[in-house]
Amino acid sequence: MDSSSSSQPEFDYLFKVLMIGDSGVGKSSLLLRFTADSFEDLSPTIGVDFKVKMVTIGGKKLKLAIWDTAGQERFRTLTSSYYRGAQGIIMVYDVTRRDTFTNLSDIWAKEIDLYSTNQDCIKMLVGNKVDKESERVVTKKEGVEFARQYGCLFLECSAKTRVNVEQCFEELVLKILDTPSLLAEGSASVKKKNIFKQSQPQADAATSGCC
Repeated sequence: MDSSSSSQPEFDYLFKVLMIGDSGVGKSSLLLRFTADSFEDLSPTIGVDFKVKMVTIGGKKLKLAIWDTAGQERFRTLTSSYYRGAQGIIMVYDVTRRDTFTNLSDIWAKEIDLYSTNQDCIKMLVGNKVDKESERVVTKKEGVEFARQYGCLFLECSAKTRVNVEQCFEELVLKILDTPSLLAEGSASVKKKNIFKQSQPQADAATSGCC
């Protein structure tokens, strides 16, 4: 997947991706690694964070608007609205913490059912921190079985070592591109942006007269 840091607004599709999961599983680290190829020990997200990544797949320029949500329970009322209109949802757990995996079915899958407005939304299950193999408590087989049961794509990765980070987002986007209803939504989002952009100069001209 080729990426571009260009600030040019021209792109073929705009997709919204949401990242969910318990606090401390590494959602923010995964996002930082994907968007800036950097790794840091980050503090828990307060509410939501947001980053944009421009990528090119199959000759198409894509703008990914990626929302990183807080995992703490006290923020869930705030973050529930961000499910609306998402074409992709990434569920992240920590392979060294059993509770973060258990909560996928007890909490996060239920939240998707409650708040997601898109029945065709693509779900990706991601087991993070495979660099800590000696501390692993959730097997890969368990991840595969969960993904099969809930209809998710699945990969294990490490934000720290970069292993499979780009592949997580690439496989998700490829599946979105292969889903006609989501492709249409992404194209419609671009058209809305263009309409706003075309109307903006007129507004500027109306307010730029001499005093």
